Amino acid sequence: MDVHMDEEERLTGNRRNGYNSKQVQTSLGEVTVHTPRDRNSWFEPEFIKKRERILAEGVADRIISLYALGNSTREISDWMEENLGNRVSADTISAITDRVLPELQSWRTRPLDSVYPIVWMDAIHYKVMDDKNRPVTRAIYNVLGVDRNGHKDLLGMYISRSEGANFWLSVLTDLQTRGVRDILIASVDNLSGFSDAINSVFPETVVQSCIVHQIRNSLKYVASKYQKAFMKDLKPVYQAVSKEQAENELDNLELNWGEQYPLVIKSWRNNWHELSAYFQYTDAIRRLIYTTNTVEG
Repeated sequence: MDVHMDEEERLTGNRRNGYNSKQVQTSLGEVTVHTPRDRNSWFEPEFIKKRERILAEGVADRIISLYALGNSTREISDWMEENLGNRVSADTISAITDRVLPELQSWRTRPLDSVYPIVWMDAIHYKVMDDKNRPVTRAIYNVLGVDRNGHKDLLGMYISRSEGANFWLSVLTDLQTRGVRDILIASVDNLSGFSDAINSVFPETVVQSCIVHQIRNSLKYVASKYQKAFMKDLKPVYQAVSKEQAENELDNLELNWGEQYPLVIKSWRNNWHELSAYFQYTDAIRRLIYTTNTVEG
């Protein structure tokens, strides 16, 4: 009725006109339904139609679940007509899906713990439809943490047009506003300026750059016929038992490949401080923090 009785409808002189009551059979038994009326009798109920006495189970919940899976309002309406024999307008579907917005807002602003031993931060890019129904790319900034009891918790998800250190700074500030006072170890991708953004908000945090991201970026510059041999020499670097051994292996890598791929070696040298942070921890912790693939998973 809220959708039906819009401004245009009211200008015709139509008004609400109380309710009709009827008994409807549901999965929980018989219930009394009060259907709103309008003076002109133009209003057509969509979920429980006029003279309908059997209610489809969990219609609103099904609409919300279909929407959460990425279906458009039109696709949901098509599904409703095909499976329930009842086509629901896009406005009504939007009114139902909007019910979750207060819950989303409450989740986004909920208080967080004061300390997180490990936090993974990475952006994942998705193709989505914009307001004009055009495909565009959006970055979803994901913050996944481990609390002091060892449980994972999704601390937040933030949407932006692209990934950048400045936006990450706003994300970190939001975490601080919601109660986070310290992050012991931050596992992040190799975005330029990321570690500076983290340390400006949490100055004591140890930043570990993702080894997997670094390897992927390196292989982009290595000819496919040399990649197998290059990886054979690179593995001893990031699989070393200590930072000293890793640095020796990095020297060997430069001797073998530095002349052929100077940019790759330079990248490892320039980012070595963040790439090698995990060597100061035990094997169990190293396996947790050397990559941000946990976020993708």
